[in-house]
Amino acid sequence: MLDAPSALRSVWLAIHWFDHDLAYMSLIVQKYGGTSVGDPVRIRNVAGRVATTRRDGNDVIVVVSAMGKYTDDLIRLATEVSNDPPAREMDMLLTAGERISMALLAMALSDLGIGAVSLTGSQAGILTDDTHGEARITEIRGTRVKDGLAKQKIVIVAGFQGVDPESKEITTLGRGGSDATAVALAAAHGASVCEIYTDVDGVFTADPRIVAGARKLEEVSFDEMLELAASGSGVLMGRSVEFGRRFNIPIHVRSSFREGEGTWVKEKTMEQAIISGVAHDSSEAKVTVQAVPDQPGVAAALFEPLAEAGVNVDMIVQNVSSDGSTDISFTVPRSHTANAREIAMRVADELGAGGVDVDEAIGKVSLVGAGMKSHPGVAARVFRALADAAINVEMISTSTIRVSCVVRGDKVEDAVRALHDEFEPPMITQEIGADG
Repeated sequence: MLDAPSALRSVWLAIHWFDHDLAYMSLIVQKYGGTSVGDPVRIRNVAGRVATTRRDGNDVIVVVSAMGKYTDDLIRLATEVSNDPPAREMDMLLTAGERISMALLAMALSDLGIGAVSLTGSQAGILTDDTHGEARITEIRGTRVKDGLAKQKIVIVAGFQGVDPESKEITTLGRGGSDATAVALAAAHGASVCEIYTDVDGVFTADPRIVAGARKLEEVSFDEMLELAASGSGVLMGRSVEFGRRFNIPIHVRSSFREGEGTWVKEKTMEQAIISGVAHDSSEAKVTVQAVPDQPGVAAALFEPLAEAGVNVDMIVQNVSSDGSTDISFTVPRSHTANAREIAMRVADELGAGGVDVDEAIGKVSLVGAGMKSHPGVAARVFRALADAAINVEMISTSTIRVSCVVRGDKVEDAVRALHDEFEPPMITQEIGADG
């Protein structure tokens, strides 16, 4: 659920982003991930695909990630010269990767006789808040993008980055941020579709590296994709799906290396699935504040400073004991663990709690499907399947279309296979006509 500032920002975006003309009704936005532009040969292949789209009569905006593992290489370089790299300087460093990709792709298109112009995030008018490393897009002022399209050029935009209009500082959008760049640009410029090109054929019912029988989904709803992304599916960044849903931009996830349809993420789907897929996430840690006084205001005293520090809390469980105290457990990304531990220990001291325990040997497995809300018994089958596989459930979180369980980290893959075998997604209830 959006908080009040987020809700107001959504309204503001809805008003301002669509203050554009629709002169290019055949506009397509294409995003190419790091593996797609991983070397000169692949960049030339991408240029050929983009050129074909242009010659088919479409205007094209292309968003590119850094080549291959270049971002990881830059992070490693930073840690080799500094024990604690400043966030601002990290953003300055990391944005270099996408700038290299965009310039090389423009050169490759030029060799094919296709006019192209490359733009950084700030040149493309991507404005963000001031959070270095995990900035959020607040507005897109697309004057230079529109000018490039009006001149019949391919406009290539560096993904993953923007600029804070107040401080003029360069910012980055976090892992997977190029997805958000692409869908946001598609929304701002009225594109008919946003194509996300990657090294997989689409969105699968589970990670094919874990489940041999995982199947590619032909289509999935925005709501289901949001839950899959939040539950660990790494195909799309969650914020990109939020943009797609908010502005009703269909997203087509497809392979850079093979032709054919991928997975469509959109508002209405042809089939209603009970279960769409199983996702997992092994990048979280569990923090437990022990023996907290069971009284009003305790949870607020803990979670307010976590929110102010930008710590992303996922699942929360409170266990009340007979002695008038309670244990509060919550999960956070491991990248936030140190900050979460420090805040939790400070709050524990203030409240006179028993202490703080941090467990990084956990994982989360989630079952997702829009049909859950009208089909009782799904949760019971989840718990039975995990029990039969001798997997203990430590925390549970649910929504109308998701059931998530925290288990031991070394049991995550077994849990994924157990749930996939039990439900064999996608489980389809009924076909819905094309008109909805």
